[in-house]
Amino acid sequence: MHLAAAYWFAQFVGAILAAFLLQAVLPQQQVDAVNLGAPSLAPGISGGGGVVIEAVLTFFLVWVIFATAADPRGAFASIAGLAIGFTISLDIFMGGPYTGAAMNPARAVGPELVQNFWSDAWVYWVGPLIGAGLAALAYERLYLHPPSPEPVGPPETGLDEPGAGEAAAS
Repeated sequence: MHLAAAYWFAQFVGAILAAFLLQAVLPQQQVDAVNLGAPSLAPGISGGGGVVIEAVLTFFLVWVIFATAADPRGAFASIAGLAIGFTISLDIFMGGPYTGAAMNPARAVGPELVQNFWSDAWVYWVGPLIGAGLAALAYERLYLHPPSPEPVGPPETGLDEPGAGEAAAS
């Protein structure tokens, strides 16, 4: 839990510092034209619709992170960066025009804070929280803790078969 708090803290501090840096080096006219990149909902997209879009985008991103970078048994660990980057790109192509495709509260809060632009800021907290939570629960249930009983097989399957007189490992 402490590690998660450290990651969150680092992300938020990094996002805020990056927003201040951009504000310092970019012409004010460009900064103001896009609110420093603060995400916002497109016309016609409701707050609830934005939450759903952000939740779906974040679900896919977190799922790919678990499957490639976080799960030590992940089949695609060697290309984790490519898979994650591709997922972010697809999320931005799909959700960018509708919500800005933040997928992470830290991504939203940096420019929001520096520009004092809080339009629908709650969407960028609630949507990613729901999407990431659902992805974590589903991935854990389906892949990290599959239904019991676990099948037993030869060593190359990654499951240890108990020897004679030994209890199965749990």
